[in-house]
Amino acid sequence: MAKAPVLTPRADDFPRWYQDLIAKAELADNGPVRGTMVIRPYGYGLWERMQQEMDARIKDAGAQNAYFPLFIPQSYLTKEAEHVEGFAPELAVVTHGGGKELEEPVVVRPTSETIVNAYFSKWVQSHRDLPLLINQWANVVRWELRPRVFLRTTEFLWQEGHTAHATCEEARDYAARIHRDVYADFMENVLAMDVVPGRKTARERFAGAINTLTLEGMMGDGKALQLGTSHELGQNFAKAFHTRYLSQDGRQEYVWQTSWGSTTRLVGALVMMHGDDAGLRVPPRLAPVQAVVIAVKGDPEVLAEVRAIGERLTAAGVRVEVDDRTDVPFGRRAVDWELKGVPVRIEVGPRDLENGTAVLVRRIPGTKEPVAAQALAALLPGVLADDQALLLAQSRRRREDRTAEATTVEEATEAATTGWARIPWAKLGPEGETGLAEQGMSVRCLVAADGTVPERDDQMGNVAIVARAY
Repeated sequence: MAKAPVLTPRADDFPRWYQDLIAKAELADNGPVRGTMVIRPYGYGLWERMQQEMDARIKDAGAQNAYFPLFIPQSYLTKEAEHVEGFAPELAVVTHGGGKELEEPVVVRPTSETIVNAYFSKWVQSHRDLPLLINQWANVVRWELRPRVFLRTTEFLWQEGHTAHATCEEARDYAARIHRDVYADFMENVLAMDVVPGRKTARERFAGAINTLTLEGMMGDGKALQLGTSHELGQNFAKAFHTRYLSQDGRQEYVWQTSWGSTTRLVGALVMMHGDDAGLRVPPRLAPVQAVVIAVKGDPEVLAEVRAIGERLTAAGVRVEVDDRTDVPFGRRAVDWELKGVPVRIEVGPRDLENGTAVLVRRIPGTKEPVAAQALAALLPGVLADDQALLLAQSRRRREDRTAEATTVEEATEAATTGWARIPWAKLGPEGETGLAEQGMSVRCLVAADGTVPERDDQMGNVAIVARAY
């Protein structure tokens, strides 16, 4: 009898495959309240690695970490009209506490622009206080009607940056710096994700912003996923909260601001962009475990060799786990590590021990070969670098192969049923964008004719990226 597949094949049912993989790779479970999730240790380990890599880049950009309260007075959100209108359907509002009705309802943090400005207005007095560059790692709550683990959940984890600057140009440049040097660099060089950097249209812009920069990725089924955004807020929140500074000329001026964020959605993106029918494929630079050394049998000599290989690889700077659980069948352990997407498996059995070899299984290209055990420490860093590059190349090839050039709205609509479309913005425009929305499609971003991020929505030669999106 043929063995049943561990996962639903992606080609048969991509959403079911995704749910299967989240569960069987032990990334997360659904929480007890609809739309919430419990992130399991392996899934949280991926998020921790993402945090470490992004946090280093955020600090390199000059921002410092802080923390703001989870509860925000409802009156704060009403001070910026476009902001409250944009978030109103998603708000969770607390009306009672300590057995009593509250004098003023409080909102569970959906984002922190309002409460941050309440304190920026206290902290910023003079041009000497600028720029003020703050980031926080926190949870937020947005009441989600169609939840899906990691992709859209009522509560999720994220980082959110908030900055104040003396001029519009400084704020614009800083938003672009975060977009480029933090998010794009991290996603391409650590997550091995091909991303398209672009500018959101007015329809898709963050509520309360004057410009939103985005990074869009194509998932394995051809749909788009927004992976991170950086917003120019102009002076909208500064005026609402009277966030001003005394200029060098002795005048009171409103600050110019940015905000920017990325979330645990990136874990879902990792699954959907790199996963295959056997499970996850984790980029080596991200992987909490880059190599697992597995004892095929419980012979004392095999166990000693497995542990020795683990020590040599650790000394070579590889993140290693030794799997010497010989009370669990070898086949089951191999499948579990395959599901988890660990980049390299090193398998050692009695015959390998006799030959002075180990079996090197590379998850990303799917190869398997015997190698000299003593050569592993020197070999593995190059293998991991090659597989990191391969994963990015595969991601880019998928996006290029499944993106069609269109000259009419009809052509763009047809192409976006199975992938992405590129259409001149002048051929589409806001009216065509509205028509796409009625068919469940959207303009994911605008890019300039040369592929760079345009400075304006109406810039000559802008191209719209059209897709169905998560």
